[in-house]
Amino acid sequence: MARIRRIVHPTDFSSASGPAFRKALELAKDNNAALPIVHVLPALPIMGDAYIASTAYDEMLRAQRAQAEKSMQRLLQRARAAGVRATGTVLDSGAIADQVVRFAKRARADVIVMGTHGHGILARALLGSVAERVISKASIPVMTIKGK
Repeated sequence: MARIRRIVHPTDFSSASGPAFRKALELAKDNNAALPIVHVLPALPIMGDAYIASTAYDEMLRAQRAQAEKSMQRLLQRARAAGVRATGTVLDSGAIADQVVRFAKRARADVIVMGTHGHGILARALLGSVAERVISKASIPVMTIKGK
């Protein structure tokens, strides 16, 4: 088996992504691998015909990014405390699975380790699963870890 040099961990900072982060840390440590961590900002919901001033929308985007950056710093601190070489990237909103796959390709990752929310069949049918879409689009192995 080829040596694992880079492990990409996509996160939404939810409790469901916690077990996947711990697994990514373990693999990175065991393989002396780099751990690029990525978060894709979710699209802000806009209510039907509701009007929102562009300045208010921009402020919401800034607040969303600031919160994501803060959460990313916490993960990076945990990774570095564990002795893992980690980097963090926050990407603008878009098709999350596509963004994750492109990021992993640019990072020259050997594997993607991500969490799943473990929603039931109905939720998956209605909402889809980011993990399933990453698995179908990625050209590298994807390890999914069921969250809580």
